[in-house]
Amino acid sequence: MKKSLWITLGVVLLLVGVFVWYKFFFVFGEGVKSGYLNYAIKKGYVFKTYEGKLIQEGFGGGKTGTITSYEFEFSVSDPEVFKQLELNSGKNFDLHYKEYKGSLPWRGNTRYVVDKIVNMK
Repeated sequence: MKKSLWITLGVVLLLVGVFVWYKFFFVFGEGVKSGYLNYAIKKGYVFKTYEGKLIQEGFGGGKTGTITSYEFEFSVSDPEVFKQLELNSGKNFDLHYKEYKGSLPWRGNTRYVVDKIVNMK
């Protein structure tokens, strides 16, 4: 009886560990987003994180032939990348990002974390 309780507890802890790893540390997707940098800010109550918004232009969504805008909100992991974004607000960027299934307070407010600048115009 006591041995089966320890085995059950071990399996439950293992499953919780796998869930936490998948939800917060497994990179679900990564890619590049392009657009104009709307803002780059440092904010937070306890954990000061770097956040930004990219405005992407494109066709679709609205009436035929109209241009609509899409917003891409992201967090930034590297202070040096944030500094480049902060100094060049309003410019066109290609940003490489990683997508996670959940956000962590010290990593940022979003599931999308920008780790480098691919191109800036």
